[in-house]
Amino acid sequence: MTNHGTLYLIPITLGESPISQVIPEYNNAIINEIDVYIVENIKTARRFLKKAGILKPIDELTFFEIDKRSNTSNYPTYIKPLAEGKNIGVLSEAGCPGVADPGAEIVALAQELNYKVVPLVGPSSILLSLMASGFNGQSFCFNGYLPIEQKDRIYKLKDLERMAFREKQTQLFIETPYRNMPLFKDILATLNNNTKLCIAVDITSNTEEIYTKTIEDWKKETKIDLNKRPCIFLIG
Repeated sequence: MTNHGTLYLIPITLGESPISQVIPEYNNAIINEIDVYIVENIKTARRFLKKAGILKPIDELTFFEIDKRSNTSNYPTYIKPLAEGKNIGVLSEAGCPGVADPGAEIVALAQELNYKVVPLVGPSSILLSLMASGFNGQSFCFNGYLPIEQKDRIYKLKDLERMAFREKQTQLFIETPYRNMPLFKDILATLNNNTKLCIAVDITSNTEEIYTKTIEDWKKETKIDLNKRPCIFLIG
């Protein structure tokens, strides 16, 4: 019977936080058992592996890059090394692969073909922000990116606010960092004053800020700057 390889889901740091602060030492041992990586961004992946202290020469590793525009018909080729007994690592650009990134489709294919999938421990901005928000951690929904068009975005914000109140379900969402401030302004203009909003910025870095306030109190903040900073928003 042929021994198949394992698909490892390897979390990486959120921003420039030290490896030792957020990544278990065990993960480094796994990294040195892998010759093939499926990654969201090759440059980011190579930088992380060097930061993690990989012993294998990086130029000897094989990288397959996937993103939202990737041709999924190529994915069976990417995981073919598993059938040959080789381990494969999946890396996103930040945090946990398979969560809010294209890696989920690779995992689904591996599961369909009965390969072993092992998620490793590491930082998740979704869970860390939820933990620090004071909002309901029993029932929550991550909504990803909101619509770009302002009219549609405002409609979605109102819908999320209704869900948060009606279902008592925490609503989480994100935005491209350079559009954080326009989204924040729409939130303040759209939601009720007594609605609570948590903003978690630069999670795990030395500039981390996580605050929960009512919309009314957020409107009094004059110095908040979310521009080009990794940020996650929560309504509770």
